[in-house]
Amino acid sequence: MAERADAPTEQQWWEDDGLPWNGKPTKADYWCLGWFGFVGIFGLAMIPLRAWLLGLDPPILLAVTGSRVGAASTGALAAVGEAPHWLLFLLIGSVVSIKFDWIYWWAGKLWGRGILDVQAANSPRAGRNIARVEQWAVKLGWLGIFLAYVPIPLPIAFVVFVLMGMTGMPLWKFMVLDFVSKTIWSFLYLGLGWWIGGPVVEVLDGYAKVANWVAIALLVVVFAGIFRNQSKKEPSAKVVGNEVEAGH
Repeated sequence: MAERADAPTEQQWWEDDGLPWNGKPTKADYWCLGWFGFVGIFGLAMIPLRAWLLGLDPPILLAVTGSRVGAASTGALAAVGEAPHWLLFLLIGSVVSIKFDWIYWWAGKLWGRGILDVQAANSPRAGRNIARVEQWAVKLGWLGIFLAYVPIPLPIAFVVFVLMGMTGMPLWKFMVLDFVSKTIWSFLYLGLGWWIGGPVVEVLDGYAKVANWVAIALLVVVFAGIFRNQSKKEPSAKVVGNEVEAGH
C-alpha cells in the first residue's frame, strides 16, 4: 500500500508544456484556443483576396483589411482625385483591422505568460524576439499599443496585446486605444501614398491587369502549403499508430 501511495501520478494531457493554460482547461480556454485556430485559417484565406482587391479597388482593400498597402494606395489615388471618400474607407478599415485583437487580450487574461511561453518555445529566435519585445513593452505600459503597428519583423502586437490582458486593462479601454493607434498609423501610410501620388497610381494601373492571375497563384500556393503540411503529418501518424499497436 505504501508503494502505491508513493508512486508518481500520471501526467494529464492538459499539463503538457506545449499548452498555454495553467490548470485543467475550462470552456473559456477551449473557446479562446479555437479562436486562435480560426484566425490562422482566416489569415490564409485573406492572402489571395488581398492581392485581388489591390488590383480591383485599393479603397475597398483598405476598408476590408485595413492594410498598410491599402492605406498607401488609397492615399495615392486620393492625391489625384480618384478616392474622394478615403476617410470613410480608412475608419472602416481601422475597425475591421482590429476585429480579432480582443482574442490576444483574452489569452493574456486567461493564461498570463502561458501563451507567450508557448510561442517562445517554437524556436530560439522566437524566444529571443518575444523576450526583447516584452522587456520594453512592460516599461511602456499602455503606450506600447501605439507602437504595436511598427512595421518591423518582431511580434510587437502579439506581445503587447497579451500583456494588456495580463495586466488587467479593461477590454473596452484596450479596444479604444487599439482603434486610435491603428487609425494614426493608417493616416501615416495614407499620407505617404498621397505624397508620392502619381507614380503609385501608375503602378496600381499596371498591377490591376495581372491582379487576377496573382490572386490565383497565391491561392495555389496556400493550398499547396496546406497539402504539404498534411502529407508530412500522415507518416508521423502512421508511425505512432504502429507503435501503439505494438504496445498492445
